[in-house]
Amino acid sequence: MKLGAVAQNPIESIMKRLNVVPVPLLETQMAFTLSRLVMVATKLGVFDALAAGPLPGARVADECDTSRIGTEKLLFALAGAGYLDASDGEYALTPVSRKWLVTAGSHSLADKMLFQFLEWDWLARTEDYVRTGDPLDVHTAMTADADWDIYQRGMRAMASTPARELVRRLKLPKGARAMLDIGGSHGYFSVALCRKHKRLRSVILDLPEAVAQAAPILAAEGMGDRVVHRAGDALTDDLGENAYDLVLVSGLVHHFSDEQNRELAGRVSRALRPGGVLAVQDIFRPSTPKQAGQIGALLEFYFALTSRSGTWSIEDMTRWQQEANLQPRKPIRYRTVPGSGVQAAVKPR
Repeated sequence: MKLGAVAQNPIESIMKRLNVVPVPLLETQMAFTLSRLVMVATKLGVFDALAAGPLPGARVADECDTSRIGTEKLLFALAGAGYLDASDGEYALTPVSRKWLVTAGSHSLADKMLFQFLEWDWLARTEDYVRTGDPLDVHTAMTADADWDIYQRGMRAMASTPARELVRRLKLPKGARAMLDIGGSHGYFSVALCRKHKRLRSVILDLPEAVAQAAPILAAEGMGDRVVHRAGDALTDDLGENAYDLVLVSGLVHHFSDEQNRELAGRVSRALRPGGVLAVQDIFRPSTPKQAGQIGALLEFYFALTSRSGTWSIEDMTRWQQEANLQPRKPIRYRTVPGSGVQAAVKPR
């Protein structure tokens, strides 16, 4: 997939091929304007207000406690961008907004839209990072409980889609009973795996700040004592020996250096039972920008800016696993989340 200037008729297609269309303008001003409008509409409850059916702009303004003129301008823009339908003086959700932006939806990304207000400020540090090479460590930058709360909710909102592929495609040891979810915060990956594998129980290891804000999110899943939190630090905590059938490290290695990831793989190896599986779920860094594509290349920069590392290649991950005396499996490349997947490895029996 790719974001960018998309021609809407044959004449525009010709103009784009001739390079007379100001593509950089479309991919900057129009892109950041649309981004902000979708985020603001989510925050103000516009999509939720339309969940029950079409409404005129004035009614949407009343529902959201916003000005009628400002709301009409927002609705008009969202309709032009394909997030709403406009007909007979009323606005209605389109399939994309109904599926992804209504808060109560099972696929809802509404909390991720709210988290992006934080990310918007983080990206303002781009020039400083390029000039100095000093990244923003987001885990230390978030000092308020409210920041940690929306961060956890945003991460949970993004978990539903990859969780479906993880559960369907990751092969667990026969009779797996014990799982360690390192950096699992909201716990949804553990919840999804435990729901499929009825004998499986999971311990989620994450920073105290993450656990404090993620606890209500996990509690809402109703998994009782089958999925529990443990406050700690993946870089320093003792993980035990021969204790787990599965260790999941999800969305974490891009925050760590090569040395830290090698050391973590070694401790995970000791913590696994014979036949146990280490599954690293993350963005895969291709070796060239062409292989990465637009989204992969942008994510490589984003994670370099917001952490101490950046994304890692499959070759890097398998090297950590081999040095930890684990046997890497063939990588699982997600179809629904392009550029990401799971690199798993097995501890020999």
